[in-house]
Amino acid sequence: MDTKDTNRDHLPETAASNIMLPNAAELTTPELMERADGILASSVPKDQQNKKSPTPLQDSLRRLSRDIRAMVSLGIIVLFFLIALFGPTIYTHVGGPYKSALNGVIQPTLYHDFAHQELNRLDEGPSGQYWLGTDNLGRDLLARLMQGMRISISVALLVEIVDVVLGVLIGVLAGYYGGWIDQLLARFTDLMFAFPGLLFVILLTGIFGTQADNIFGKLPIIGANGNARLLLVSLALALTVWPLMARYVRGQTLQIKEQQYVEAARTAGTSNSRIIIRHIVPNLFSIVIIASTLNISNTIISEAGISLLGLGVQPPGSSIGLMISDASNFLDTHPWEALLPSVVLAVIVLAFSFLGDGLRDAFDPRSKD
Repeated sequence: MDTKDTNRDHLPETAASNIMLPNAAELTTPELMERADGILASSVPKDQQNKKSPTPLQDSLRRLSRDIRAMVSLGIIVLFFLIALFGPTIYTHVGGPYKSALNGVIQPTLYHDFAHQELNRLDEGPSGQYWLGTDNLGRDLLARLMQGMRISISVALLVEIVDVVLGVLIGVLAGYYGGWIDQLLARFTDLMFAFPGLLFVILLTGIFGTQADNIFGKLPIIGANGNARLLLVSLALALTVWPLMARYVRGQTLQIKEQQYVEAARTAGTSNSRIIIRHIVPNLFSIVIIASTLNISNTIISEAGISLLGLGVQPPGSSIGLMISDASNFLDTHPWEALLPSVVLAVIVLAFSFLGDGLRDAFDPRSKD
C-alpha cells in the first residue's frame, strides 16, 4: 500500500478527500502532526472555533435566567425595594393642598405622612386623596404600608449583614483551623438550636425594650417615630441566625480545603490567610447567597411577628406587623385594613423563598437543565 494512502486513512474522510499530503519522507513527525491539526481545525465551523466554554458563574446565571418563577420573584423583590426606598418621598409630593376640618389647610407632605392622623376621616375606602384608604385613626394606609415595607427590608438587610460577616468569619476559621474554635462553634450552635430563636428574640426585646426606647429614642433617624427598638430587634434576630450560616460555611470549608488547588497553594508556601482570602472565601459565594436569600424571608416574618406582639416598632411608627395588629380588632367591619398588609407580607416572603430556591437550583453543580 502506498504511504500516501496510509496517511490519508488516518484523517477524516471530508478532509482527506480534498487534501493531498506530501510523501511522509518529506515531512518530519512534528510537521505531520501540525498539518493534521490544521486540517482537523479547518473541518470545524468558525463559529464553534471562536466559541468559548462558559464559566461556572455564567452557567449558573444562565440556569437562573431560565427559571421563570425565580425571575418573576426577583422582579417583585426589586419592585418592592424601589417602592420602599423611594415611595414615601414621592408620595408626600403627590396631590395638592387639603382643607382639613381639624387641622386647617395642609399639604400632602403632612396628610400623606404615615404618622399623620385625620380623626374625622376614619376607616375610609380608597380615594383620590388616600389611594388605599385610611385606618381606624385616619392615617394613610398606603403611606404606612410603604413605611412598613421599608422597616421590614431594612431590618432584614441589617440582620443579613451581621449574619454573613459573623457566619463566614467563624465558619471559615472553624472549618480551616479546627481545634478549640471548631469545638466552641459546635457547642454554641447546639445551644442556639436547642433554644427557639423567636422565643429568644421575644425574651430579649421584652426585657430590654424599654431601655432601648430610652437609649435610642433620642437618635434623630433611628429613634424617631417609634423605631428605637429596631436596633435591639435586629441584634436579637442576628444572634439567632448566624450560627446556622456558620455551620453551612464550616461544612463547605472542610470540603474546599481538601481540594488539589488548595493543597498546591499550601505546598508552594502560600500563607493560610492568603489561601483563605483567595481560595476559600470566593468559593463560598454560592452557599452564602443561597442561605442569605432563604433567611431573609424568615427574618421578615420574625420582625412582623415581634411587632404584632407589640415588642417591635412602637406607635406612631409603622411596620407590617404593627398594621396587622392595629387592624385585628376591626376584622368584622373593615377586613381590608388587615388583609392589605397580610397580602404584602405573604408576597414578599414567597418572593424571597422562590428566589432562594431558584438560586439553589442554579448554583448546584449537580443540577441538570
